[in-house]
Amino acid sequence: MTLRFTKGHGTHNDFVLVADTRGDLDLTPDQVRRLADRRGGIGGDGLIRLAPTAAIARDGERVADEVLAAEPGAIWFMDYRNADGSVAEMCGNGVRVFTAFAERLGLVDLAGGGELALGTRAGVRRVRREANGWYAVDMGPWFLPGGPDAAASGADAKVLLHGWHAPRPALSVDVGNPHTVVALAQPGELKAADLTRVPAVEPVPPRGTNVELVVPLGEETGPDGEPAGRLRMRVHERGVGETQSCGTGACAAALAVRTWAGHGAGDGAPDTWFVEVPGGEVRVRVLPDGHVELAGPAELVYSGEIDL
Repeated sequence: MTLRFTKGHGTHNDFVLVADTRGDLDLTPDQVRRLADRRGGIGGDGLIRLAPTAAIARDGERVADEVLAAEPGAIWFMDYRNADGSVAEMCGNGVRVFTAFAERLGLVDLAGGGELALGTRAGVRRVRREANGWYAVDMGPWFLPGGPDAAASGADAKVLLHGWHAPRPALSVDVGNPHTVVALAQPGELKAADLTRVPAVEPVPPRGTNVELVVPLGEETGPDGEPAGRLRMRVHERGVGETQSCGTGACAAALAVRTWAGHGAGDGAPDTWFVEVPGGEVRVRVLPDGHVELAGPAELVYSGEIDL
């Protein structure tokens, strides 16, 4: 079987993209692993299958029915798999790359100021294109699993990295998938951190977690004249390892730093944050309706065929 694919990335968080417009492609976890393999396959942090939401529903996934009930116009679904073949709820950088892919295929046109509603296992995501070419994604609601107590204390978990002598306090943030955020004091400490091994998190998250290491870099004036925060981040993604960028991780990192800066409630802290990742920069914005928005670039690098 020959599979047509496209390779794309969002701030170097890279993906193998497959168009399955009829909804009849069934890739096994082993095939996903081999396609995402950087030595024996195409290579990527994950694989994204563009498929009809109705086909996902026919496969028995209740979330697809919920997507169509919430937004009948969400006819396309982002079926996202981590590089190890496991299924993930969604991926913020992946949503932007998915949208660029859908535009390339002629399935959507955002040039005139339109909006794409797409289905994910974390619910409906809405995407628009900004004047600078970036894609802005309403990532939906977010929350702190530890509740008000975690917000007030600034932590509800502990993280231990290889090379650290003791675990460090961390804050859990859910943006449709789980994250655990650790604050570091200096950029040099961030650069030296060993993310080649899976971080140990306590208590152990039932679905696993992405771990973000962040260094707050203060505040500045944003392009719109409003105050904005800035931070630097590295991330270890569950099922993948360290990646050059993580969209939901950038959101979680910004939300954690905003919580810390606002003494648990975000009071007085900026709503807009620029997040520096090894692969570039993205913008995170806390929206008034309790949602969070992620904006950044998306690039389609090349297309080809591979023999499965």
